Amino acid sequence: MNKNNVMKLVKDMLTEFGEDPNREGLINTPKRVAEAFEFLTRGYHQEIEEVLNDAIFTEKYDEMVLVKDIDFYSMCEHHMLPIYGKVHVAYIPNGKIVGLSKIPRIVDVFARRLQVQERMTQQIAETLDKYLQPIGVAVVTEGYHMCMMMRGVEKQNSSATTSAMYGVFKDDAKTRAEFLNLISLKHL
Repeated sequence: MNKNNVMKLVKDMLTEFGEDPNREGLINTPKRVAEAFEFLTRGYHQEIEEVLNDAIFTEKYDEMVLVKDIDFYSMCEHHMLPIYGKVHVAYIPNGKIVGLSKIPRIVDVFARRLQVQERMTQQIAETLDKYLQPIGVAVVTEGYHMCMMMRGVEKQNSSATTSAMYGVFKDDAKTRAEFLNLISLKHL
């Protein structure tokens, strides 16, 4: 990302809004916005292999692995407004496990891009399926969309839930129900 180009665009946008980009409170805004967008879109420049960093291990564990309540922050690709919420990820190993901290990092790779929640949910599931080749993968994302809350329909308390189920989570109702039950349980 060329920060200077983004800074010029922000300055032009401020002018279009009717603001004076040279006003004291706005002088550094173009730079701050460029830096913020560099951070908020860093997922475009991250490679899954680097994120995983050789943290896939051989293990004879064949029960569900669940990491739930992973906070995510993203931006809607339609309005460039925030989306935030929780992601719940489970998989059943087939001889390979991944370091648990890598699952939230995978979520961040896809969240830190302009997104639609449906695609992000699918990308997380596809990635785990590709690299672990598990018996099954399940991802549920619960998101609050500022594009619905602060503009448009202005429904402040509405949320969206998306899911992606692979393997046994898709094919076996009992396994899927166990996952959905576990993510609904309150914290310890």
